[in-house]
Amino acid sequence: MTATAPSGRNVAQLALPLGWDSDDDSGGFLVGTSNVEAVRHLEHHATWPVRASVLVGPAGSGKSLLGRAFAQATGGAVIDPVEGTPDHAIFHAWNAAQETRKPLLLIASAPPASWPVALPDLRSRLMAAPVVIIGEPDDCLALTLIERQFAARATPVAPDLAGYLVPRIERSYSAIHRVVRALDEAALAGHRRIGIRTAREVLFAHDLLGTARRRTKDTS
Repeated sequence: MTATAPSGRNVAQLALPLGWDSDDDSGGFLVGTSNVEAVRHLEHHATWPVRASVLVGPAGSGKSLLGRAFAQATGGAVIDPVEGTPDHAIFHAWNAAQETRKPLLLIASAPPASWPVALPDLRSRLMAAPVVIIGEPDDCLALTLIERQFAARATPVAPDLAGYLVPRIERSYSAIHRVVRALDEAALAGHRRIGIRTAREVLFAHDLLGTARRRTKDTS
């Protein structure tokens, strides 16, 4: 997998020994403080205490991309998402991983303790599996994600717009997607480049200011 980051940013660019290649359209998987431990855990799958692990992360965090790259690089199995997968299917995949010694990655939005597992044998196995969590992005990763999404959409924006947005919106992957989509729609509707003034209007109009960050908003 290619882990990328613009030069000079506090987003790690890791040379992963697996040599994973990203198949997404946005230029590779960005590694930051919120996901570096998960990436390293997948990278070192040979050291897992059992041949299975659980990857947990919020929507939009790239956990499915990691899962696809992991399956391609290791030949292991991935269940994504675990939610809605029958117990017997998970149980069969678990046993197959132990027998073949090929890793199994279970991808979910919450840790196994909250899964509605009815099979006692499966629950005991899940409790033995390592769980790695992708957290919400730090400010540096959020900045890079915003810039990347604007570039992917070819949204015309002012050079300093991403820096303006980061301290003002909720710091989450889902919020970043909502904000970028709203600003892209505004750019298309108005046939104009989005600057700070227009962005401020869109944030207020769509109630996209982060609750804990409203004090940082411009009042000019």
